[in-house]
Amino acid sequence: MFMTQWGQLGFQDANSPLMEQLIFFHDHSMFILTIILTLVMYITILLMTNKFSSMMITESQKIETIWTIIPSIILLFLALPSLKLLYLLDESINPLLTIKALGHQWYWSYEYSDFMNIEFDSYMTPSNELNEGSFRLLETDHHLIIPMKTNTRMIISSADVIHSWTVPSLGVKVDAIPGRLNQLNLFSNRPGLYYGQCSEICGANHSFMPITLEIVNMDTFNNWLLNMNK
Repeated sequence: MFMTQWGQLGFQDANSPLMEQLIFFHDHSMFILTIILTLVMYITILLMTNKFSSMMITESQKIETIWTIIPSIILLFLALPSLKLLYLLDESINPLLTIKALGHQWYWSYEYSDFMNIEFDSYMTPSNELNEGSFRLLETDHHLIIPMKTNTRMIISSADVIHSWTVPSLGVKVDAIPGRLNQLNLFSNRPGLYYGQCSEICGANHSFMPITLEIVNMDTFNNWLLNMNK
């Protein structure tokens, strides 16, 4: 099971190539920002403790040129990886599976578009019905089940107000907007149980419409399909 723990400061463990790249970019950006912050603090302390002054420091075209060029180079080191990520976010694939997710106040409904008569609603499991080891406010009565290492297309919309379908471990967050279809691509590296929640304030019970994503191997997924079609 993969979810955020109490006191956790970092990201959840990545389970998709996209989330791995997002974490790499975050670490890359934090490394550059740490170097900048350290350098600025060091120079500030030197200036505050130094009693000498020089006209070449207070007024110098060479220094002004340097502190204009260096930030531009630093911005390039941040911009190029971010452009690569934007390309990966919008990359089109040939999905082997298409699933529709429809947001309601306050639950999600799912439809497997490639198969006949496979659709269900997913409600949060009440606290008094939770099994031992289940997570309060995150467990649902029906899990969204997808196969691992398979390109899956999610089509997201809403039946009433704006919702947001979010699974942090996969690095996906897409708004569900009434009258509009939004699309995202899923690709998971390993099986497991992954949790998400609606990330758009959608009403009084906004905190009670979780997402439980169960990722399984292809054989288990095929068996589940056969059982659902009976």
